[in-house]
Amino acid sequence: MKNLEEFFGRYPRCALAFSGGTDSALLLYEAGRLGADVRAYFVKGPFQPRFELEDAERLARELGAGLSVIDCDVLALPEVAANGPDRCYHCKRAIFSLIFERAAMDGYPVVIDGTNASDDVADRPGMRAISELGVLSPLRLCGITKAQVRELSRKAGLFTAEKPSYACLATRVPTGTEITRAALERVERAEDALRELGFSDLRVRLEGASARLELPEGQLAEAFARRGEIIDALGRHFIHVSLDLSGRKNTD
Repeated sequence: MKNLEEFFGRYPRCALAFSGGTDSALLLYEAGRLGADVRAYFVKGPFQPRFELEDAERLARELGAGLSVIDCDVLALPEVAANGPDRCYHCKRAIFSLIFERAAMDGYPVVIDGTNASDDVADRPGMRAISELGVLSPLRLCGITKAQVRELSRKAGLFTAEKPSYACLATRVPTGTEITRAALERVERAEDALRELGFSDLRVRLEGASARLELPEGQLAEAFARRGEIIDALGRHFIHVSLDLSGRKNTD
């Protein structure tokens, strides 16, 4: 497929799995610009931090797009809570099945997502679930990379243009360690506290009752200089707080 105009010409009525992130934000914008009838669906659960929903609501409001919020307690699924190597497969399958069900009720026969041409889909259980369900990925089908997504978003004036990629809170818990709501809430509070201190594009990884902080390399010196503030902010949630000196990589 050559471009998004061709895609939405072929699929003029779609349900968009909407995270409030850079990729799905651009899709929602382009769909409106090209005259397609696309409704956004945000699945709200324990793996999604509050700010993601706030960003999704803000973007839908600014674009004048329809947004449906669907509640889903994925921790009620034993295979998700157990946090095995196939956790993402079961989680994505549950989430997208709900979107398909709700979209069908609303009259949207096609479900799309924001996977782009830069995403490595070869060994990702979540992508296998999406493929099995028949979700279409317009950005990937049209060969649009992450860098192009950001450039197009800047030209469109979207506030998500420079938004860092964000993986769900479940990725903060080591594989094989049971995921609990309390653990996810601790991580979310800790990451919120660090953002309030001015840090960004960060992760707080759980290591038992302790936490390992990952920051981009350019923020490491400031973090060390302000370690007292960080300990004050995170000490209420964890016994020990460590800083990964290798710097955060753009993987989860």
